[in-house]
Amino acid sequence: MSTVSIMSLLGQMSMPRLQALFAQNARRAADWVYVAAIEGLAQAQVCYGRMLLEGTGVTKDPAQALKWFRRAALAHDAEAINMVGRCLDNGWGTAEDPVGAAECFLRAADSGNAWAQYNMGHMYLDGRGVTRDRTLAYRYYLMAAEQQHERAMNLAGRCCEEGWGTARNLEAAAGWYRRSAEAGYFRGQYNWASLLRKAGRFEEAAGWFARAAAGALAANSPIIAPAG
Repeated sequence: MSTVSIMSLLGQMSMPRLQALFAQNARRAADWVYVAAIEGLAQAQVCYGRMLLEGTGVTKDPAQALKWFRRAALAHDAEAINMVGRCLDNGWGTAEDPVGAAECFLRAADSGNAWAQYNMGHMYLDGRGVTRDRTLAYRYYLMAAEQQHERAMNLAGRCCEEGWGTARNLEAAAGWYRRSAEAGYFRGQYNWASLLRKAGRFEEAAGWFARAAAGALAANSPIIAPAG
């Protein structure tokens, strides 16, 4: 396949579709994505950075991953800017820098990137890299939730349930938990099941608890977490 064809293919495909297409041959996928990344396609640069970060089809190398994310960020790619923030926040390939991470998340969030909005919500909720502000945390979770971000829907619900940054509103919390649950997020499923149980809808609750447990097992993560 020619370089032009590879770039055309990658440029037209979403990340999930691209990952599914190359699932059976990760090494070949990495070669193709690398070609397009070298040619300057920001989407391919982000994809290749993710491959390096995860060790998919290539040797795991967080420092090189960050370089590719930074390269794509120069083209003002919001996903790349968010990934630079993730690296800075978690110390992937670099020293931890929560202030720098928050700056990246804010920039990408204000460009409309749902993951960055969700991440910015965490920064404000925890006071990491920014002054703690639950009102702003809720605002950013809500931005992402309104873009159908399943985790942000759960956190918007958590804010409504606990009164974090907004007036306590159990009806609104239930609505967000239900939407998160229906979108497939196991913590949203757990929280939705908990509300169903409290409402006496035990049979429905049992089904959602079972789905939450299966999702948590698949994700190798606890169902309950401090920030949902």
